[in-house]
Amino acid sequence: MSLQPKALYIAHGGGPMPLLNGGSDGKGDPAHAEMISVLKSIASEIPKPDAIVLISAHWEANQATITSAKKPELIYDYYGFPDEAYQITYPCAGHPTLANQIKQAFDNQSIQSVMDDNRGFDHGLYVPLKIMYPNADIPCVQVSLLNSLDPEAHLALGKALQGLDKQNVLVLGSGFSFHNMSAFFGDDSQRTRQLNSDFENWLKVTCSDTTINEQERATRLKQWASAPGARFCHPREDHLLPLHVCYGVAQTPCLKRYELTVLNRQTSMYLW
Repeated sequence: MSLQPKALYIAHGGGPMPLLNGGSDGKGDPAHAEMISVLKSIASEIPKPDAIVLISAHWEANQATITSAKKPELIYDYYGFPDEAYQITYPCAGHPTLANQIKQAFDNQSIQSVMDDNRGFDHGLYVPLKIMYPNADIPCVQVSLLNSLDPEAHLALGKALQGLDKQNVLVLGSGFSFHNMSAFFGDDSQRTRQLNSDFENWLKVTCSDTTINEQERATRLKQWASAPGARFCHPREDHLLPLHVCYGVAQTPCLKRYELTVLNRQTSMYLW
């Protein structure tokens, strides 16, 4: 891809499942095989970033919080998995200088934020990045969601991060465009499949349609909960809001949309 991407919203799958039983080599959980393939494909088609700013669905705070340690540890923020899930390694470096730049960018937009040199990287970071960039040679900074879960506030976080791409920094939103835990393993009926499809179609139009102006696109994202199938796909919006941050960075239609099935549900990823 000739253009330097600004932001990428991905699905990171169910806990550590994509990495178990050789999953990062495409030999693990069959329900994640397509996700693993797509993540590898994206990593091969975009220029390798010099640093990654990752917004994970698995970290919320009162104010935007930024990891600032030189070498953050990993947080095994899941339970009930085999021992190998707690032996996963991903020894990427942190990036204190970039963390300071992010803090300044938030300050410039009057967004309250704080640095945290104790917090480690959660599985929203190391699961997909171990698939995409297995050498762990790209320094990373993680930024929290806001526990208000206000979509407009997350668009503003992204807008404040505009310009990082000029340093070859990729803003990566790690979530899941479908995240109804009970539905993953529950009712697989025509009704639930239709609700899943309806929301995916709405999200496709919202992020991809070039006839929509950016004011309308932002309004749609602010009012996402009124979309068809929205609250079935996202009883809680933590896994969708990283997309809002990514759009806030770009404020354009996406460059590319990736359609896939994970855990027997339709989901999608977006590159800006």
